[in-house]
Amino acid sequence: MLVLGAAFSHAGWNLFAKRVPHGGASFVWLTAALDFVLLLPFAVVIVVRDGVPGVWWVAIAVTGMLHLVYFLLLQRGYRVGDLSVVYPLARGSGPLLSIVAAVWLLNERPGTTALVGAGLVIAGVFVIGGLRTGRGAAYGFATGVLIAAYTLWDAHAVTALAVSPLVLMAGSAAVETLLLAPYAWPRRQEIGQLWREHRLPVLAVVVLSPIAYLLVLFALRLAPVSMVAPARELSIVIASLGAWLLLGEPNPARRLVGAVIVVAGVAAIAVS
Repeated sequence: MLVLGAAFSHAGWNLFAKRVPHGGASFVWLTAALDFVLLLPFAVVIVVRDGVPGVWWVAIAVTGMLHLVYFLLLQRGYRVGDLSVVYPLARGSGPLLSIVAAVWLLNERPGTTALVGAGLVIAGVFVIGGLRTGRGAAYGFATGVLIAAYTLWDAHAVTALAVSPLVLMAGSAAVETLLLAPYAWPRRQEIGQLWREHRLPVLAVVVLSPIAYLLVLFALRLAPVSMVAPARELSIVIASLGAWLLLGEPNPARRLVGAVIVVAGVAAIAVS
């Protein structure tokens, strides 16, 4: 249920992000700053109650840097390519790398059924995205590398280092905001205009993005990375259908075939 909720939330915020033209780094800074404001009260309560062990600061800094690069690559990809190309390739290559690294680095040993399910999810993702090439596809694959990196690191942070998911997300938003501040300050008028013209999609991203990832972080406390990373890619089905129905992107038949393959893979993971 946590992963399913994350899938709907993640697909939703990406559909809204795609509808903001030429957002780029200004959009990333605005949403990160607002996310920090939204999450700060919850994080303060946890910090006052539990304190902040020194290792948490390292975890937060690394998470913030990884997420910042991820958001910048994703926004650039949406600027030069279709959501139906960038999103599936990003979400598909990420789990593939996550599973390989989870087995290699974290010594996880998923069963045969889980691995078959993960393979089906990844295959379905690429059927939905098609075998296209170009700048959009390149940014999609690059984003997938960052997805694998932050998934593994954040799983380590919330499990081995016992970092609170809320504190991790609030701290990450703070790091993103600070690192982009030198870029954002000279463009404050542009960011103000972005807020006035696209307030609804900005707020949708601000609310749905942390919800999506917090659900994933809590799921990572209950199941290994090699299970959670592929199962959350059900968002591909939702986003691809949304790209067709809401954004008017083509090839709905191929997306539906890919969706069936993805659902079969998620079912295999669920029963493994």
